[in-house]
Amino acid sequence: MTAVQIAPSRRSLREPPICPTDDETLVPKKGARHQKVDKRSTEYIIKSGLAGGIAGCAAKTIVGPLDRVKILFQTSNPNFAKYTGKWSGVPIAIKDIWIQDGPRGLFKGHSATLLRIFPYAGIKFLAYEQIRAHFIKSKAQETPGRRFISGSLAGCVSVFFTYPLEVIRVRLAFETRHDSRSTLRSICRKIYNEHPPPVRPPPSQFGAVTAATATLQQVTPSHGLANFFRGFTPTLLGMLPYAGASFLAHDTVSDLLRHPSIAAYTTLPHTRGTIRDPNKPVQLRYWAELSSGGFAGFISQTVSYPLEIIRRRMQVGGVVGDGRRLGMAEVTRRIWMERGWRGFFVGLTIGYVKVIPMAASSFYVYERGKYYLGI
Repeated sequence: MTAVQIAPSRRSLREPPICPTDDETLVPKKGARHQKVDKRSTEYIIKSGLAGGIAGCAAKTIVGPLDRVKILFQTSNPNFAKYTGKWSGVPIAIKDIWIQDGPRGLFKGHSATLLRIFPYAGIKFLAYEQIRAHFIKSKAQETPGRRFISGSLAGCVSVFFTYPLEVIRVRLAFETRHDSRSTLRSICRKIYNEHPPPVRPPPSQFGAVTAATATLQQVTPSHGLANFFRGFTPTLLGMLPYAGASFLAHDTVSDLLRHPSIAAYTTLPHTRGTIRDPNKPVQLRYWAELSSGGFAGFISQTVSYPLEIIRRRMQVGGVVGDGRRLGMAEVTRRIWMERGWRGFFVGLTIGYVKVIPMAASSFYVYERGKYYLGI
């Protein structure tokens, strides 16, 4: 008896494999490796903004006490000026704040910080992803210059939308009086109602120039909502090198840590790609991700610190000196006359102590957040 072989029908050949271990399910189909995530989709925008906002809040909470001491040093608060310039100044200042106000004092202004940092960090990381996708469309365009420009523009966008909250945060952290407790509402009312004293120009033989100057001062807003934008120009200028250097340093170090020669020690296995982006790089181990973020914080803080000093002094201009709103050039001149070039680096040590762990934790939470959100 001869066995009869029945040829499979065409329909059975077209049916998908049932067994999940078939090669077709294990090996991606042709063209799958070239799949790209749509970074302009609503889902990606929301998730990247959410991951960035959470990362910013986590980072700021970790360094909250250091942030307040740094602001007190930068703005030359009379009660804490004696601690500046000393290695032991930071712990002594923290101890004094703890004795006077308890743990609440170390986090004074932190509510305003979180109120600002969530949209600020969310917009910054979201904008970086969008701007990066526009400037860097292929691996050949992955250059340091494009990375720097993408980071700088992302920082400027975030500052533009959240700067008034930054002024409120600094003023809350600057207050050290005990006669009345400052609240978010009282600080906002105080900033809004601050009126600079009238400026009387010195006699000049150029009457037309004096008249033009007086007219310009009258039409230029110097109180009200304009008070919430004190120091905006140096902030915007400082954000260009700060955000640009931060993203550039992080991405560059991350690429080096993913080099095939050391990838076995620096990356997590089975984390390459996500559901939405199969080409997403493999995740770094926690210490490697923290190292790349910390290095980014060190570089960005170094290149932008003088402008940070200037903007801090401008932000508290309504409560120090004669209450007059100072311009960027005048603040720069005053700092130089007070301490020389060293005045532009007051608090840099505590800046490193604060920014390095803040940047490290921020990038770590953001990268892990994106991974777990599937983008």
